[in-house]
Amino acid sequence: MHKQGSLAVGAVVLAAGSGSRMGHRPKSLLKLNGMALIERQIKSLSIAGVQRMEVVLGHHAAHMARALQPLCVNITHNPDPGPDTASSLRIGLQALPSNLDAVLVALADQPLITSQDITDLVRAYTHRPAGTQWVQPEVDGMPGNPVMFSSEVRQQILAGNAGMGGPQWRTEHPEQVHRWPSPNTHYCIDIDTPEDIEALATLTGHRLSWPAEWTETPT
Repeated sequence: MHKQGSLAVGAVVLAAGSGSRMGHRPKSLLKLNGMALIERQIKSLSIAGVQRMEVVLGHHAAHMARALQPLCVNITHNPDPGPDTASSLRIGLQALPSNLDAVLVALADQPLITSQDITDLVRAYTHRPAGTQWVQPEVDGMPGNPVMFSSEVRQQILAGNAGMGGPQWRTEHPEQVHRWPSPNTHYCIDIDTPEDIEALATLTGHRLSWPAEWTETPT
């Protein structure tokens, strides 16, 4: 739980995907400078002051849980991750404590997110326009992540049907979404495919590597 003034913020870290476009390997265990992407995300949140977070695992849960064991996070399991993140988001939101003012939702496969990026997002949320409840970074017109929203939005998502997730809520409440313009490309870079790994290396010089047990693509 993060205290910024009187604002209490928790986080949901989405890490339940199968990595189907990565040869069914857990992409958030890719390493940058020796540290798994999911660990980098969790440490960035922690350094920024987010103390309470729920990491939602699904596919590759046993491998992911081993990697997370040294970290002080709560793990929640999604027994049936769908093709989108709605079910994982709902499970994570349900697991967070009820006394939060806002929730930050982060992806486990964004290699460049730093604690400063998290702090900047929290600040943008704190200073969002009146009448808005959801803040999403927007870089050169492209939507980014993480996102942040109010406890009221959390309650509305959980009160909706099983398919109600972030995109569905935003579609129903466009006037309550603040697309926060930012020049920071960190918010728009995530890793879904081998081509993304190459693009990151070309763009930034950062080369991601698989841990030893995932060097070969499963057959």
